[in-house]
Amino acid sequence: MKTLTVFTPTYNRASLLERCYRSLQRQTSKDFVWFVVDDGSTDNTEAIVQSWIQKENSFEIFYFYKENGGLHTAYNTAIEHLETELAVCIDSDDYMPDNAVSLILDFWKKHGTNKYAGITGLDFDAKTNQNIGGFYPDNQTSINLIDVMVGRYPSVYGDKKHVVRSELYKQVAPMGSFEGEKNFNPHYLHLKISEHYDFLIMNKNLVYVDYQKTGMTNNMYWQYYSSPNSFAEIRLLYLSFPDLPFRFKVRSCIHYDSSCILAKRKGFISKCPCPATAWICLPLGFLLSRWIIYQNTRKENI
Repeated sequence: MKTLTVFTPTYNRASLLERCYRSLQRQTSKDFVWFVVDDGSTDNTEAIVQSWIQKENSFEIFYFYKENGGLHTAYNTAIEHLETELAVCIDSDDYMPDNAVSLILDFWKKHGTNKYAGITGLDFDAKTNQNIGGFYPDNQTSINLIDVMVGRYPSVYGDKKHVVRSELYKQVAPMGSFEGEKNFNPHYLHLKISEHYDFLIMNKNLVYVDYQKTGMTNNMYWQYYSSPNSFAEIRLLYLSFPDLPFRFKVRSCIHYDSSCILAKRKGFISKCPCPATAWICLPLGFLLSRWIIYQNTRKENI
């Protein structure tokens, strides 16, 4: 059995997917399998992947088709089928450096134990070849992703690449879904794992990221507008963490209030882990919800 699963959720990205595939062909270690999780594509994704399956002999490729449900549901499908010790998601518009699998497996063989959730490494911009979001502290062996998210390491921000023990993914999956909502951030899973485990730090490039105009990062207002329940749930998770920095708590309450207003949730203040702060932030949450509606209405009219 192989040690690592690389899984790639994809939706109508047939034109970009080959770059990811070619990067896997160039890996200096082939101790991995590749899952392609097709989230209901209507282009020729299936035909292309099936052609690779038929001719590829250096690593195994598995194709899974599912109805379109969003990135988090593609994660659910991949996690359900995991059999390897480790797993990492590489998006369909991204690709791995030629030595990424070797770096991951050599590092885990040397340092990995059941004490850790896995490895957290770096993303690099595919266009500039520059690190995204700073480096992890050099004087630490491991780090907790909750601490990173709430800002306890101000020099560390932005996207990072997480390699996760498959058994831990299975413990926190599947992610729930709300009808009609497709933008529930799968980082929810990593944060749930981080409630109990730290990740080993590896300040190495594990993926080249190529942000697309139609990707999640460039469409945040639309995500807030179209998936308010999903965003409310992840803010609830944020607010459940102990000893939150004041600024982070206020910002999260504003977003939580806004998402609940957009979702037309009732009694949401009382369900918040810090109801007093959520109540104080309610006017700002209302204003944010109006701004989100305005931004999406303006975009539709352009």
